[in-house]
Amino acid sequence: MNLKLIFKYYWPQLKKYRMSVPLVFLSYALAVAGSGVAAPLLYKRIIDSVSTAGNPAAVSGVLINAVLLLGLVMLFYNLFYRIGDYAISYSQSKALKDIADDAFRRIVRHSYEFFSNTFTGSLVAKVRRYVRGFEEIYDRVVFDVWMNGLRLVFGFVVLTYFSKVLGAILLAWFFLYIGLTAFFVKKKFRKDLLEAEANSRTTAVLADVITNVLNVKMFASRNREFSHFAKTTGVEEKRRRDVWYFQSFQFMFQGYFIAVFEFAGMFAAVWLWLRGQISAGTILLMQIYIFTSFDVVWNIGRNFARFMRALAEAKEMVDIFETPVAVSDPETPEKCRINKGDIEIKRISFAYGKGANKVFRDFSLHIRAGEKVGLVGPSGAGKSTITKLLLRFADVQKGEVLIDGQSIARMSQDDLRSRIAYVPQDPVLFHRTLMENIRYARPKATDEEVVRAAKLAHAHEFISSFPKGYDTLVGERGIKLSGGERQRVAIARAILKDAPILLLDEATSSLDSESEMYIQDALSELMKNRTTIVIAHRLSTIMQMDRIVVIEEGKIIEEGKHKELLKARQGRYQRLWEIQAGGFATA
Repeated sequence: MNLKLIFKYYWPQLKKYRMSVPLVFLSYALAVAGSGVAAPLLYKRIIDSVSTAGNPAAVSGVLINAVLLLGLVMLFYNLFYRIGDYAISYSQSKALKDIADDAFRRIVRHSYEFFSNTFTGSLVAKVRRYVRGFEEIYDRVVFDVWMNGLRLVFGFVVLTYFSKVLGAILLAWFFLYIGLTAFFVKKKFRKDLLEAEANSRTTAVLADVITNVLNVKMFASRNREFSHFAKTTGVEEKRRRDVWYFQSFQFMFQGYFIAVFEFAGMFAAVWLWLRGQISAGTILLMQIYIFTSFDVVWNIGRNFARFMRALAEAKEMVDIFETPVAVSDPETPEKCRINKGDIEIKRISFAYGKGANKVFRDFSLHIRAGEKVGLVGPSGAGKSTITKLLLRFADVQKGEVLIDGQSIARMSQDDLRSRIAYVPQDPVLFHRTLMENIRYARPKATDEEVVRAAKLAHAHEFISSFPKGYDTLVGERGIKLSGGERQRVAIARAILKDAPILLLDEATSSLDSESEMYIQDALSELMKNRTTIVIAHRLSTIMQMDRIVVIEEGKIIEEGKHKELLKARQGRYQRLWEIQAGGFATA
């Protein structure tokens, strides 16, 4: 694993807090110096004074001074611990927010295609683990690498000062233990990666089923989906069990290793005392450092596994960050000059991904400013792809798309999309109020402007029927509204946006006949003085277009006004019109 790559994303968020982060390390270092050096040395002094004094009165002054000094040391190292706690709480909570914000910005920067090919639930889980991973890594660096590392260093220095033999035993044991731990952690890391992948898969399957719960109920497939979910959780359970079994095996070896050290250390201390080379206080000092080292290395062993697990979880998100963005802005975007809406698609070639069949090959289409154009053709002909290319949800592989003479690839995506109002075939709404969903098109719009747009879209009628009116929450993806209601909210949003270009992708497909009649009136008003592209299967919705373009297999095979195309005997449009039934055209 490339640790450098992971910290490349974490560190910029943490280094913003240049005052509190150094304070964390300094405060904890002083606290460890007090609890790990000063206090044990005072204990040694007390024991040595008691064990060597023939008359207690002779050492009473020394003992009292040592005890008072010990109390003062305890007071100060506890104070430094609390300062460190405050500093880490501040810097960590701030950095966690910044990391979550940064992850959000990096994810939404990806193209539409990326989200089409990625499980939403899995992506959400990866973001949460990535943020949580920073907290775990920061804790482990501060409490294990820094604080516990200092405890071991201080213990080694103090013991070596009083007995080189005891210091050498501690040092040799430490490196052997770290080597053993590193061996186990390297093996366990692969298992952690597999468990993280299985966890992401479980989250993705669960989110997929919940999103499609209507289908689950409609097809009476609860048992089938449960079997599928149980199989997925079964894989996760097996991988989790592998991690836990291996961890237990690791702890067994580490426990035996610690016991051997404790025996060897105490045996050496007693042997040195019997030979008169160390005092009774030094034996106590040795015992303190044995138990301290035992606690430190045991925690390091356990927590290092958590550290590696956090790295494994962070790596999932970093891999996404490192994935090239399919559609990106130029380094120096041109100022967007779109105001009329003259669209020129010049000899473009396009395919969805490498090796895929080309949707367009040397395709051209010119739509004059203010012109209303209907796109007709069978599914897969490329109609919706044209809207995706105009919005830069994808980029052409050859040729260029110009609006008002300016290449859309040379301007920022945000600038481009601010000049285009888009109503998709199946609108998805935020789990927010109706007022917020409509205002999303123009955040600074007044309530009156939102209501006016809703009235033009004939959404005001059903909105007013709700007890909370425009303050009604629509549910996740707008599930509390019918398809037609969601469509009218989307149209109201487009009306409010007031952009020079309007894209309607079967925008009236979910409406009943009466609602469609009202909407057609509203759309006619909306289309005035705007370049409009309407994708339609119901040909009745595009009869009044200035031009109808028939596309098949990525090529224009016919174009003209409705009446002109009907006169063309054996023409594709004329055949579609004749076989139209119930408002739908059969391709």
